[in-house]
Amino acid sequence: MNFHEEQTLLRQRGKKALLVCLVLTFTFMLAEVAGGLWSGSIALLADAAHMLTDFFALSFALFAFRIAEKPPTLKMSYGFHRMEILAALANGVILLNVIVFIVLEVFKRMLTPVHVQSGVMLLFAGLGLLVNLVSMRILKGTIGGNLNLQGAFFHVFSDMLGSLGVLAAGFCIRFLNWPYMDSLAGFLIAGLIAVGAWRLLRDSVAVLLEAAPSHIDLEQLENCLHEVKGVKDIHDLHVWTISSGKESLSAHLDIEKQANTDNILREVNRILEEKFRIFHSTIQLETVTHSEHQEHF
Repeated sequence: MNFHEEQTLLRQRGKKALLVCLVLTFTFMLAEVAGGLWSGSIALLADAAHMLTDFFALSFALFAFRIAEKPPTLKMSYGFHRMEILAALANGVILLNVIVFIVLEVFKRMLTPVHVQSGVMLLFAGLGLLVNLVSMRILKGTIGGNLNLQGAFFHVFSDMLGSLGVLAAGFCIRFLNWPYMDSLAGFLIAGLIAVGAWRLLRDSVAVLLEAAPSHIDLEQLENCLHEVKGVKDIHDLHVWTISSGKESLSAHLDIEKQANTDNILREVNRILEEKFRIFHSTIQLETVTHSEHQEHF
């Protein structure tokens, strides 16, 4: 199985996994809202709010997959793969809004403590933990470096940690009589959401700004190209990400006047594909040096 077939298979598996997790998340989110209102726990309601963001995240991710499958057009020559990155960016923005909501509610509860039914809190937190673990298990085998699926996984993973926090708070309230643990758990959940939001925003903005992919060592790549027989110099080297798993490269290579251009291109493409997993490249071969070329401008 080649790289493109592997990526296609992972995307198909990813769509199925997202759909299953979407149903699980939405169903239990409604149950957790009911449990939070019943028990009076802000931590449980915060976890339900986080599960709501999971629902939107998974929905956006699934929508992005379907849009990305549309074929390229003359105007959209790269296709619609960037929809996955836009979905990841939207997820990060939603998470930031959830953080503000939770923190405001936590401060209200700290000023005016509310009685919490710890037994109900423990029951729903335990069920929430189970649902999140199942969703994580389903998604884990489908990520394959896909930023969109990574975003969905981070949502579920952070919610799993939130469920653990709610469980710990429930035990402290029930057995140690520490009522403020409910607010503290809500605050910690907001912190977990912030970590996921930062990662999503950082990675998606880097792609949209066409920064060099973090997993590709540009210095090593340039050194490998310098070793190709007939290549004298390299300039205007650019590497960017179209979408998850889809990197592109463009470069100008100064070559010897008597060099075999077909051999150079064949070897350059072999290096890019085998060592750096770059399958879309635009290489311009020049027999004049870069400094001579610049004199004409």
